[in-house]
Amino acid sequence: QAQVTRTVVTSQVEARRRGFVGSPTILLNGTDPFADPAAPAAMACRLYSTPEGLGGVPALRDLRQALKRVAAS
Repeated sequence: QAQVTRTVVTSQVEARRRGFVGSPTILLNGTDPFADPAAPAAMACRLYSTPEGLGGVPALRDLRQALKRVAAS
């Protein structure tokens, strides 16, 4: 069972408050499984490392693995 919530971040102040590092950000149980601790909060497009290079979304296999880790915990 899953619940999907879409949140729109509308300002740099809100981005800093939420620790938002760019769109799209995927949170699983409130945690970013692809977090980069060095990434600053930003109103920006987010890039993910994928086997094909940088992409606008995480690789499907990486997302599946993250979902399995959350489901197992």
